[in-house]
Amino acid sequence: MEVIPAIDILAGKCVRLYRGDYDRSEIFNDNPIDVAKQWADLGATRLHVVDLDGAKEGKTTNYSTIAEIVKSLSIPVQVGGGLRDRQSISQLLNLGVARTIVGTIAVEKPELVNELIAEFTDKIAIGIDARDGKVATRGWLETSQISAVELALKFPAAAAIIYTDIHRDGTLSGVNEAALREMAEAVEIPVIASGGVSCLSDLLSLLSLEPLGVNGVIVGKALYTGDVDLKEAILAIGEGRLQDIPPNSSFC
Repeated sequence: MEVIPAIDILAGKCVRLYRGDYDRSEIFNDNPIDVAKQWADLGATRLHVVDLDGAKEGKTTNYSTIAEIVKSLSIPVQVGGGLRDRQSISQLLNLGVARTIVGTIAVEKPELVNELIAEFTDKIAIGIDARDGKVATRGWLETSQISAVELALKFPAAAAIIYTDIHRDGTLSGVNEAALREMAEAVEIPVIASGGVSCLSDLLSLLSLEPLGVNGVIVGKALYTGDVDLKEAILAIGEGRLQDIPPNSSFC
């Protein structure tokens, strides 16, 4: 299972939102590029970048910052936020982004998304951000009537489903294992967990879902607050063994 650090970019800065609320953002670093290098240096094997301005505006807004992150790293970078047409997706892929994440158009234009999946194969992931089980769109500002699982089943050939529980995102309140299990049991493609990770124990609890297809977990606020140490997390749920974890590690 892959531990994937998150970098959310708002107004050019590295921030975290509380439950997806733009009015409750917290700045953790003025330079997302430095943060990206830090996570890579600590052993990250993939980076998750979200253009929050783009998600709200419906178009890539922090392009130059994303370009610099991709240029600076040798690990894969996946990017979401405001990708609502072929041109914006193609632009990022040509830049060197390893995987693009679509959300709003998955709800509004599922036929187009399946066409993009057919064209770009393993470079399109579906970002499913749910509020009380219903999918939120347009930067989490609107909530649709389609359920998370119902939407996921529309894209059987996508690279992955990235499932975020909005009520837990940025709260350090723990992951929604029940919802993740329901999603993983319903689809045949990989599922990446996101939202609510607060400590090492939360990450370890996801190992029980790995046989069902949960092969990654995105960690955001807990890394920035120090509640999760990236090296320890990679060791704990990656190739390391639990007995190798230092005794003072950040378990819940």
